[in-house]
Amino acid sequence: MKRIVVLTGAGISAESGIRTFRDSGGLWEEYDIMDVATFEAWEQNRDLVMEFYNQRRKQLYEVKPNEAHYALVDLEKDFDVRIITQNVDDLHERAGSSHVMHLHGELKKVRSTVDDSLVYDLDGWELKVGDHCEKGSQLRPHIVWFGEPVEMIPAAADLSSTADIYVIIGTSLNVYPAAGLVGYVRPGTPVYLIDPGEMSVGHIPGVRVIREKAGRGTRQLAEMLRSGKSG
Repeated sequence: MKRIVVLTGAGISAESGIRTFRDSGGLWEEYDIMDVATFEAWEQNRDLVMEFYNQRRKQLYEVKPNEAHYALVDLEKDFDVRIITQNVDDLHERAGSSHVMHLHGELKKVRSTVDDSLVYDLDGWELKVGDHCEKGSQLRPHIVWFGEPVEMIPAAADLSSTADIYVIIGTSLNVYPAAGLVGYVRPGTPVYLIDPGEMSVGHIPGVRVIREKAGRGTRQLAEMLRSGKSG
């Protein structure tokens, strides 16, 4: 069974109603990155950081997986599908994907501020001041903030190198180190990019672009792969 490795970004969840960060109208137009997505911000204005992620988490409970998420699940009937996501939502899991690797953390989880190995599922959408880990320290969002190491990158790079088919959905390829994962794909491996925008892809040898939104584009790719017209 051929292995499809899929790298997903904010664009795949946008069709579920989750706001992106970098696009026009995205969250970074409303918030300064340095105020809500760094450890320094957490230390200086914990209430603001906590409220920012509480609102993101609250919204996540209100949305559902979309056509793109379900198309990837459906591909598991014919392929070994492994997902590497930059997203912190759980829409891939809720759709039913069997193998999901989160690069930047998970919104519905929290962790200790003194021991990164202590990670917990948050009960509900609200993290509060005074919610402590078993060692007595304040819990923080289980999110990789700017300036923090992306510890899953080596595992993601290894997984990317095993792909028989590599698919990129809804990501600008501007955020490193995630954007560099395509560099680990074996030469000659078919690479597909699904995104409606104009993107510079000259650095990706032989990439085939499906210029559609995630849902429609993923369904098109699935049909191509099953019919053998992808090569």
